[in-house]
Amino acid sequence: MSTDYENKYEAAKAYYVQGSYNKAATVLSDLIIVLKGTDKAQESLFMLGMCHYNMGDNETASIYFKQFYNSYPKGNLTEQARFYSGRALYNGTPEAKLDQTNTVQAIAELQSFLDHYPTSSLRDKAQSMIFELQDRLVEKEYLSAKLYYDLGSYFGNCTSGGSNYQACITTVQNTLREYPYTKLREDLYILNLRAKYELARQSVDERKDERYRDAIDEYYGFKNEFPESKYTKEADKMFASASKEVTIEEE
Repeated sequence: MSTDYENKYEAAKAYYVQGSYNKAATVLSDLIIVLKGTDKAQESLFMLGMCHYNMGDNETASIYFKQFYNSYPKGNLTEQARFYSGRALYNGTPEAKLDQTNTVQAIAELQSFLDHYPTSSLRDKAQSMIFELQDRLVEKEYLSAKLYYDLGSYFGNCTSGGSNYQACITTVQNTLREYPYTKLREDLYILNLRAKYELARQSVDERKDERYRDAIDEYYGFKNEFPESKYTKEADKMFASASKEVTIEEE
């Protein structure tokens, strides 16, 4: 490596230490190709990723970190590169009501880190981020289910079988199946009960009994899992109303 590039590399490191990440990134971007194959190649590429990470350019940072661990799968900074690739994507994920494609990608990257380094000192941080991102996906599904519930029979016809209430129920059940330990489990359960009750209430006569019984079964499941729920009064009210519509068979 020529003295000129050596000086530029040292200047980039100095900029980085000073927190002048934009200046450091500008110099490093010109150097990484030149430095490839040298003893400074790994450090320069990792530092370039960290520059973009520290500037909040999360997408670009993740790209450089991925380039690092693909180029140097056994490098001394590969563990950190895999972690920061996921963390950068985590930092750039949107709020729950928006498209969650980036959230799915962040989870995949963090899970890949855990798969490669199951005993890493960064394991707990990565796992915590995954749980948080999964909760965001659940919240997204909860908002979708609640929208179906709020729409009610507006775009669907309860009396002919399909409805927004049924879409709500399907969304809730799929979400609970995929994320059984979510912190929104209670909220999803009560939403499911509400949807089943309303589906029964708005059904044609020949479907009412079956659907009210389904709502009652859902109530028992809800009460069993959440005996001290904040939604108890609401659930009890729906149960009482549903019970009046059917003959509860004694065991």
